[in-house]
Amino acid sequence: MTGRVGRRIGRNLANFSYLAMMRKAQASAKSGLSMRNVLCVGWKLVILFSILLCLFAFLRIQHYSQTALPGNSTDLPHGSRHFSDGNPKVAFLFLARWNLPLDFLWGSFFENADRAKFSIYIHSDPGFMFNASTTRSAFFYDRQLKNSIKVAWGEASMIEAERLLFKEALQNPANQRLVLLSDRCVPLYNFSYIYNYLMNSPRSFVDSFLDKKDVRYNPRMSPVIPKNKWRKGSQWVTLTRRHVEVIVTDDIVFPIFRNCCKRRPQVDSGGGKKNLKLQKQHNCIPDEHYVQTLLAMNDLESELERRTLTYTLWNQSKTNLENKFWHPFTFSYADSGPQQIKRIKDINHVYYETEFRTEWCRKNVTSVPCFLFARKFSQGAAMRLLSQGIVNNFDVSALLELPP
Repeated sequence: MTGRVGRRIGRNLANFSYLAMMRKAQASAKSGLSMRNVLCVGWKLVILFSILLCLFAFLRIQHYSQTALPGNSTDLPHGSRHFSDGNPKVAFLFLARWNLPLDFLWGSFFENADRAKFSIYIHSDPGFMFNASTTRSAFFYDRQLKNSIKVAWGEASMIEAERLLFKEALQNPANQRLVLLSDRCVPLYNFSYIYNYLMNSPRSFVDSFLDKKDVRYNPRMSPVIPKNKWRKGSQWVTLTRRHVEVIVTDDIVFPIFRNCCKRRPQVDSGGGKKNLKLQKQHNCIPDEHYVQTLLAMNDLESELERRTLTYTLWNQSKTNLENKFWHPFTFSYADSGPQQIKRIKDINHVYYETEFRTEWCRKNVTSVPCFLFARKFSQGAAMRLLSQGIVNNFDVSALLELPP
């Protein structure tokens, strides 16, 4: 009896141990499964977090690149980042006071050009219209900007007008070279030569130099415009489309110029203390510094031919009046003969005294003329250029009745 009871107890203990072991094994299996689930979920969270972190970093880089100098690229005019499928064009941008006094010469120039390879834009006084009553050339009909502004020499309005021309020209994706011209500029070669000259160069032509003696830099421009990036040069530039985009999207440097780069007013003996106070303000001519300085600040000088394509002869007379206010020499009929024009066309280098730099005008190793345009020319001088076939053969008698 005792033996049976003992065996029963033994069997019960064995069953109990077996059940305990099974429960423990099941618990262990569940625990293992639970740990694998936890690890799996954990790795998924790590991967998701990594993806989110990469996405955040990408968005930050995009935000920085869009807000960095010279402005938000989304502000580019419509179509400016699309390359044309047709012929690349040269855009001729005329900065005019009113009408174009040399329109007859430019009309002859464009008459012999491939119309698919150029476009024309004019900034004139607000409200001035180019039509049959104001210009002799149909090439200029309705080519004026509708949003033009009043421009004063030596003020920021000059570069604001330039920016308006550039922005309008960017609307046409075919415009790949943009030439800024005055209303008294003349071409020195025919269209075909000028077109090939510009299209065969990947660079912009910007007269730009460092003038250590220059006193136009205003310390108030710092630190936005550092002094070592301050440049000087002619406003008559020829730019690639990419560099024009830098100019029209700039919303940092231009406001500084508008506030800190201003022309000192002329001496007015009757102005009293007010005029004396104005004479003490910093003197600066914005259009001789803006493009050069902006491109230098964007580290683009290696992409430039640091010279202008527009020849200007400055009046350097020693009279007191002319010493105070230098102006470009105006070529008259007598000054525009074949020898004078040949001298300009034969120039093959430009020397920059302040930098001890000679800018040789070359295409690869071949010497080329430095200048494609020249200014300032009177109507009589322009007539002589045409009559002598410098631009194109032309009947001067057709100019007897010039528009007002």
